[in-house]
Amino acid sequence: MFVGRLGQACSRGTKARRWPFVSCCCLQPRMAKLHSGKGDHLDRTKENTRQQILTEAVVESICDLSPTVKSLSLRVNNEDFSFKAGQWVDFFIPAIKTVGGYSMSSGPHKLQHQGILELAVKFSQHPPAKWVHTQCQVGSKVGMRVGGDFNFDPQDGDQSKDLLLIAGGVGINPLYSIVQHVVDLHHLQGRETAYKPGRTVLLYSARDEGELLFREQIMRLCQEVPDISLQCFVTQQQDFKTPSQFPRPRGITKLLTTVDV
Repeated sequence: MFVGRLGQACSRGTKARRWPFVSCCCLQPRMAKLHSGKGDHLDRTKENTRQQILTEAVVESICDLSPTVKSLSLRVNNEDFSFKAGQWVDFFIPAIKTVGGYSMSSGPHKLQHQGILELAVKFSQHPPAKWVHTQCQVGSKVGMRVGGDFNFDPQDGDQSKDLLLIAGGVGINPLYSIVQHVVDLHHLQGRETAYKPGRTVLLYSARDEGELLFREQIMRLCQEVPDISLQCFVTQQQDFKTPSQFPRPRGITKLLTTVDV
């Protein structure tokens, strides 16, 4: 996952606006592997920061987000357990040696106030992902440990920043967490020193409309907070009721020059 200025993400000659903070979830192969469930998660992330707390969580609900992705809602009964929007967890399953790695799809506020953390896991033959899709049940217990150096965690008094978020497929998870955190920050504007979010633009691409996870939820957040906007793209679907609603990506460089902010 890339974090930096827009000028560093684009090829030479791009005239796009330079953003103070940019997150691209579809450009970094290492992060794509994290969400695909392929390879060894602990080995890929051994250089990343990790919390020392390993906590137990209980599955409260399971639902299908798409034909290939399941959502887990987990109850965490540990007040010392916390995360920043954009981070992930090491996912420990009893009787399975392989450790999974999944970004939170919920925001920190939900954990703080409800004790709930949510994950979205795409099916694969990787043991943790396969367990989620074939064996996980309400009441199942797992272990979790927070890690990751990519996060959005502004503090009171920080300078306001605009966010440009770019996601592909199930890579939406950490960016959906960030969008929810931005909404929560907007709700804290009654305090004089509270961080004031800038504009947030989310560009989201998937192979077809059915794989645009959380699209309806994000659209509702956009209605709730006008400073947040969403633009969706599909790459393989051919037939649409309203074709103009899902334009095909025209390449990241050209796409970034057309972002309306």
